[in-house]
Amino acid sequence: MTTPSTSARPAALPLPARRGVNAYTPPAVFDRWIEHGAGVRALGIGDNVITMFDSVGEDPWTGGGITAKKVAAQLRAIGGPVEIQLNSPGGDMFEGIAIYNVLREHPHPVTIKVMGVAASAASIIAMAGDHVEIGASSFLMIHNCWIMAVGNRNALREAAEWLEPFDAAMTSVYAQRTGLAADVITKMLDDETWLSGSIAIEKGFANALLPADQITVDEAIRSEDRRVNELRGMERSLIKAGLSRDDARDRVDSIRGKRDAASDTGERDAADLQASLADLLQTIRA
Repeated sequence: MTTPSTSARPAALPLPARRGVNAYTPPAVFDRWIEHGAGVRALGIGDNVITMFDSVGEDPWTGGGITAKKVAAQLRAIGGPVEIQLNSPGGDMFEGIAIYNVLREHPHPVTIKVMGVAASAASIIAMAGDHVEIGASSFLMIHNCWIMAVGNRNALREAAEWLEPFDAAMTSVYAQRTGLAADVITKMLDDETWLSGSIAIEKGFANALLPADQITVDEAIRSEDRRVNELRGMERSLIKAGLSRDDARDRVDSIRGKRDAASDTGERDAADLQASLADLLQTIRA
């Protein structure tokens, strides 16, 4: 692995003293990831490579997910320079921060290769690299910390104030990496900014373009990514309707179980899934 040019690793990011709040990736970002990142993989994987081709945080829909605990164990096993192959829509931003902190503490060079998309929490992970490469058709996306909250105006005002230090810390990391002024980064976060490969390099988020011959698309994985994204979308809709995260997952599992019982292949198209979700939401709201 070569690192022709590097950037100083930014400072550590703060984590909540109590992890009672999950900072999510907005649902629309998962849809855009399906368009640009689903199924994108690397052509080759070496002994010093950690692959991050999943959502950030434990993912009940895939049985996987990128976590700080897993990454820390992989870094210990490698024990030297490491290459991170990254293609993720994001997920739990606080888990992304924890992974970023683990990577930046690694005593050996860290090269990060954005294969498809590094959005939301995954863009934070990318900032831990000493050298960052990104595909010409890949994207990096940054935005403010995003949560789902319910309550009256006082509770929501408290939630907004609670989030401000994390947005400020992310602004500092992106500014340190890029050399852009803090107010410019703040505007980019407010706007939910998508950066193509060449723009990410121009703005200082990445060091170089990743050669196209290092990237491939696995159509079987792309199809599975789309199926899982439908389940994630149903979960988010149910949470928005007022269910807890656990209850939402139980309801989606119930729909999925009925689907599997009705089909030998376990397949169901998006229209049928959306119809089931609409019926369930109507029942909840009634």
